[in-house]
Amino acid sequence: GFAAASLLGGVAQNSAMLFSARALQGAFAALLAPAALSLISVTFTESRERARAFGVFGAISGGGAAIGLIAGGILTEFASWHWTLLVNVPIAILAVFLAIPFVKESRATGDTKYDIPGAITATAGLVSLVYGITQAESQGWNGTSTLTFMGLGVLLLIVFLVIESRSSHPLLPLRILENRNRGGAYLASFFVGVGLFAMFLFLTYFFQAVMGYTPLTSGLLFLPFSAGIVVSAGVASQLLPRFGPRWVTASGFVLAIVGMTLLLRLSPTSSYAGDILPSLIVMSFGMGLIFVPLSAVSLFAVGNHDAGVASAVLNTSQQIGGSIGVAFLNTIAASATTAYIVSNGLSQPTPDALVAGFTRGFLWGAIILAVAGTIWVVLVNMTKKDMAANDSPMAHVG
Repeated sequence: GFAAASLLGGVAQNSAMLFSARALQGAFAALLAPAALSLISVTFTESRERARAFGVFGAISGGGAAIGLIAGGILTEFASWHWTLLVNVPIAILAVFLAIPFVKESRATGDTKYDIPGAITATAGLVSLVYGITQAESQGWNGTSTLTFMGLGVLLLIVFLVIESRSSHPLLPLRILENRNRGGAYLASFFVGVGLFAMFLFLTYFFQAVMGYTPLTSGLLFLPFSAGIVVSAGVASQLLPRFGPRWVTASGFVLAIVGMTLLLRLSPTSSYAGDILPSLIVMSFGMGLIFVPLSAVSLFAVGNHDAGVASAVLNTSQQIGGSIGVAFLNTIAASATTAYIVSNGLSQPTPDALVAGFTRGFLWGAIILAVAGTIWVVLVNMTKKDMAANDSPMAHVG
């Protein structure tokens, strides 16, 4: 059941993400991914079993990503890019029917209630913040529209936190964030989303606008990245109970940063095999070592009642980070391309101008991943003994 849901979720998520459908696929993933992770947490109660389950989850998600990349290319090339927005519907329905016979119910018990004010302020704040960042491309970072929407977004998010601290049934119980290890995992996850997701956007542009590949071929060129995650997720599930999450994930961050830095070598004459493939392989191995321990730590010492919200915070941090990252890094890249055009007296974007923007985006992506790795090493001090000590899913929130 977990495997089917993860595989199908990966197909839908990556078909949409690669071809600018993050809004719709984010809504689907926001429901599916937290539920799957929380089910793993409450079903697998022993640390080694749970690490293996997270490894399988990560590997199958990588397989779903590979299928999604191909499906997105097929739909875009032979039908219309609009189908990448609609493909989620039949896949979601199929996932529901596959999950029903295999997934056991594990709903929270006790007094429950919806936090409508929290949901409204959080959603409005994030939308305003992301929109403000996108305005920087045309208005500049000091533009009135940019500062107004970004300021409004920050204000609404502050109001959201105030509401959560006073609500009897908060959308985000702040006790989830108070644990040092979980807080570090969520914060690192956010910055991973900021630094990583725009890489797919820039490479897709490079494959099609500079190298002249079709959408289908562009999707196929990402397959080594998905394959690397599948392999490294399995490796991470073996290393996690032996060495603990801190340094396993730290090594993953090192590989991811190296892989992103290798993309700074790109030029209009770069080849896939010599210049891009090595980066994708190194980066994918690093991300597999990051994702599996990140999932395990984010659910560290969380009881059954809070497993769902703890999983949702992890998924939300990645989705929000990805949305902000795409907006921020795309603005950075567009500004660099514009500066190149102006400084060289060009009348339109050339491959050199486009690559100047892409490499600037990759540079910032590497810096942000380094920030995420630093946060992880500083805040997460969880050991393999701590993992074993919290084998019981009924452990109280720390």
